Amino acid sequence: MKVGEQLREIWRQATGGSGRQADVAASAAEAERKTLAMPAVLSPVQFPGRLLPKPTPVNLRRFAETPVVRRAINVIKDRIAAMDWQIRVRRGVRPGDVAYAERKLRALRRMLEEPNAVDSFRTLIEQVIEDALTGGYGAIEMEPTGDAERPAMLWAVDGASIRINGRWDGQGDTPRYAQALAGQLESSAVDLRDDQLMYIRMNPRSFTPFGLGPLEVAFETVNQFLCAHRFAGKLAANSVAQYALWLNEATPTQHDRLIRWWQDEIEGTGRVPLLSTEQKPEVLRFAQGTDADLRLAWQEFLIRMVANAFGLPPLLLGIEGDVNRSTAGELADEAFRGAILPLAQLLAGHLTRDLFGKCIGWREFEFVFNDLNARDEETELAVQVQLLKAGVLTVNEVRAMRGLGPLLRDGAELPIQQVSELASNESAS
Repeated sequence: MKVGEQLREIWRQATGGSGRQADVAASAAEAERKTLAMPAVLSPVQFPGRLLPKPTPVNLRRFAETPVVRRAINVIKDRIAAMDWQIRVRRGVRPGDVAYAERKLRALRRMLEEPNAVDSFRTLIEQVIEDALTGGYGAIEMEPTGDAERPAMLWAVDGASIRINGRWDGQGDTPRYAQALAGQLESSAVDLRDDQLMYIRMNPRSFTPFGLGPLEVAFETVNQFLCAHRFAGKLAANSVAQYALWLNEATPTQHDRLIRWWQDEIEGTGRVPLLSTEQKPEVLRFAQGTDADLRLAWQEFLIRMVANAFGLPPLLLGIEGDVNRSTAGELADEAFRGAILPLAQLLAGHLTRDLFGKCIGWREFEFVFNDLNARDEETELAVQVQLLKAGVLTVNEVRAMRGLGPLLRDGAELPIQQVSELASNESAS
């Protein structure tokens, strides 16, 4: 037995995999997870070879837990995870041409709402977004179940443990990815085909198979901010002395006696020191003794650089000095259009292409977020009402955009006039 299989078996026994519900156990009989959860608990040694590891600094995980970076990640992650979503027939495909369309839509929604025994859609997608923003990778393992009510099961995978096959030839039966634990040889890695792993890259580039995460861009900036923050904290706590006492023409013996007297009688007691010397001692200051010594302007500049790396306005990271009523709305809209919308569309595209198309084979369906057309509900509602009045959209098309079912009478769609009459009669009654 390979080392990877032994580790997976130990992990299943340790996490109590036998306590699943009956329906989950039935699906798991057909779909069994191949990757190992939380592989970072083992040795950090790596061996070069055919599988390419991403050279990600270990400090990225630590930096993601600092207040400024955590705020930037949560602004994007929580907004996307809280969005309403739907599964619909793909554009260009007529619903009547799809066999068992309603049953398949229910099965796909249940699959995403209950991806595995422990996760919901939100907890699953939050893990993926966290890895994508931290290291430029987000990974989900996909395993088909053969069950029409739940066609696949999904598990979030630590993107840092995924190795990419640099010699992949594009064939479906050739492994494209592998999960190799730190210090593990390639022969013990878990091979994964292209239809078994969803690998989300941010900022893809042609010269490398890996993406580039916002935190990687801000790596040096965050490091400098932490150093400046620690220095300011020590300075504010008086653990860093910014002045010295100078005694002119003092002998070494007098110098030592003064040090001992100050440490034993004055320091930390709050007493008023009394000095009787022929010459007045002089205080030499090494700094201004003001807030400028804390380098607050430099820290603010670094926070702005972190915000730029994540595509967010500094307003959302606590910098409010240059914000007023007329610009706050524009900055919030810029955050939505520049940081949240692109990542949400990237996730939706991967779910449609990799999960629905490659893993399950139902290419006639697509995953969409309902909250991407407008930043706020009032703007979206106003646009849809105007399009309805102009005849650009039908009632059922607007209902589909909002995740609602069609209004039909005798199998035909109701015109907008009849819908308005029905709404008026219902409100009157």
